[in-house]
Amino acid sequence: MTIAVGDRMAELSQVITREQIKAYADASGDQNPIHQDDEVARSVGLPGVIAHGMLDFGLLARALTDCLDDPGRLRRLKVRFSTLVRPGDTVTCRGSVSALVGGAGTATLDVWMENQRGERVLNHGEAVVSLR
Repeated sequence: MTIAVGDRMAELSQVITREQIKAYADASGDQNPIHQDDEVARSVGLPGVIAHGMLDFGLLARALTDCLDDPGRLRRLKVRFSTLVRPGDTVTCRGSVSALVGGAGTATLDVWMENQRGERVLNHGEAVVSLR
């Protein structure tokens, strides 16, 4: 795998649906009603149903591993959750190589996820990938 500082990863865009949020709730066991019931979500001050933050995180991880010839090369991924994702939002995962560590055989990428309004949903992200 040959990469250079400044290289951008392939973007991944996806529309978040209620069905996807429900499937994530079922798979994760997180049945908190703020993820499935607008009335409950609004009763706690939210604008309506929101996606699980870890669903968003998982999409970013998938965008990264899709760029690698071996998903096991993803060594670390961290982000800050910064904006809610709602059903109907289109999220786009983005990233670029910020550093190469030749001796360690790794690359560091700045990564984030934006919604259709250009707001960063996941921010201050960093991924470390193995180049070997």
